[in-house]
Formats: sequence, structure tokens, C-alpha cells
Amino acid sequence: MLKLWVVSRSLCEGHYIDKGAYPPMSSFQYHQFLYGADNYGVLMHDPKTGQTAAIDAGDLDSYLQAITETGWSLSHILVTHHHPDHTDGLIKLAQQTGAAIFGPSGDRPIHQCIQTYLSDGDHFDFAGHTVEVIATPGHTLDMLNFYLPQQAVCFTGDTLFALGCGRIFEGTPEMMWASLEKLMKLPPETVIYSSHEYTAANARFAVTVDPDNTVLAKRVQAVEALRADNQPTVPSLLSEELATNPFLRAGDPTIRQRLGMSDADDKAVFGEIRARKDNF
Repeated sequence: MLKLWVVSRSLCEGHYIDKGAYPPMSSFQYHQFLYGADNYGVLMHDPKTGQTAAIDAGDLDSYLQAITETGWSLSHILVTHHHPDHTDGLIKLAQQTGAAIFGPSGDRPIHQCIQTYLSDGDHFDFAGHTVEVIATPGHTLDMLNFYLPQQAVCFTGDTLFALGCGRIFEGTPEMMWASLEKLMKLPPETVIYSSHEYTAANARFAVTVDPDNTVLAKRVQAVEALRADNQPTVPSLLSEELATNPFLRAGDPTIRQRLGMSDADDKAVFGEIRARKDNF
């Protein structure tokens, strides 16, 4: 698990990632905070330029409080998808801070306030660093993830969670599997910031699919300890997810045999795992 330097032991307040836990190339600071029942917001800050990006803007007051606590000035808002728990505070946050809004196009009212529309394969600059846009439809059709290769960080919205993946509301299982395959190809040291504290529930499901995975068993224990202490389980490392997240392990022979799908293709196995989680 990533080592965390916790500003407050309350999960309702922000925490920073210990720089020592990051790959050596990382130079940004990150402030993660909880809002609502289980949503995470994140501020990403470059100390050299003073630029700060918010990932989504689901609750105006929570984001303004995070900005006040850090003393950072918001310059960018990166929108992952249109769901209200990610965009309810978007318009007012941009108005009150002057931040530029980057995000997906679409036909919903919230899409009309986005200033820079992005799509799969686009790149843009943040504080002199490249942000790569990865379209990951499945949970929604407009879902975007933001990958910063120089920082080895990816903001995965509601696509990839710690030990889980997003429920499929607008896409298809085949579409979601293709999206996850894109993320699986990132370097294993990539830090994954997902948008919800779902890990304990995901862990309970994961062991029903992959009960003989000793690495998973150890991770479940770590997750249970963190949650018992009211601590976050996000972010995680992609290497952890590849080794323990059943939604990324559709090709694993043991899982396939357990599901009675040894001869099925990976996307079919993924679809079965997703269906089981939906009814778990």
C-alpha cells in the first residue's frame, strides 16, 4: 500500500501523499478530501508555477474548503464525466475561482459549460507537464481519465476503483473491458486516484472470485485495518490492482476455472465478474 502522510486522522479532512511514496520523478503535491458519503475530490498542485487543478467539482463547499486549507489558487478543473456527484459544484467553482474547465463533450446541460472539449488521445499542458486524455466509456459514455506520465499519476474517475471498477450505466461490458485494458497498459508504478471509497465492499466481493490469491488476502487485511482506523484506501498503485483487482484479472486461469469459463474470451469473463458484482 502507498504510505500516506495524514494531515488529520479524520477521513473527512484532506491528506497528502508522502513524496517518498511516489516515483522519483514526481514533483507535484496532491490534496485529497472526502465529500458526500464516499466521494473523493483531489487538488493537484505544482509548487513551481503555482498552478492547481481540481479533479471534478462535485460539491462546491468542499472544494472551496480544500482550496482555503491548502492556500492554493485554482487554475484548472478537469472533469471526468457528467454525473452530478462529480459536477454539481462545477459552474460556481469556475465562476468563483476563474479556473478553466476541461472535460468531455456531450449533449447534457453540464457539457455546455466546459471550455475545452477533450477526447481520446488528446494532450494538453498543465504546469509544463503533459496530461494525456484516455477515453474510458462504460460507466458513462463520456468518461475521461487523465494520465500524467511525468508524474506517474492517473485520475480514473469512476472507471477503475481500488479492487473494483465502475458500474456500467451507459456502456456495455465489452466497452468497459476495452477501457480497462487501456489502463492496464500504463506503467505498473502508476498511482491510481479513483473517485470513491468503495474498497472495503470491493474487497469482500473480490475474495469470492479469487479466494486463493494470497496477495489479495494480504491486501484485504490492510484495507480492513485502514477502514477500522477511518483512513482512506485511495490512491493505490496500478501494480496492486493488476495483482488483486478481479476486474483486471479476467485472463487469470484460476479465476476462469473457478467461474467455469476456461475457454471464454477475456471480455466475456469480465462481463460475468461484473454481473456477479452487480448482484453481490
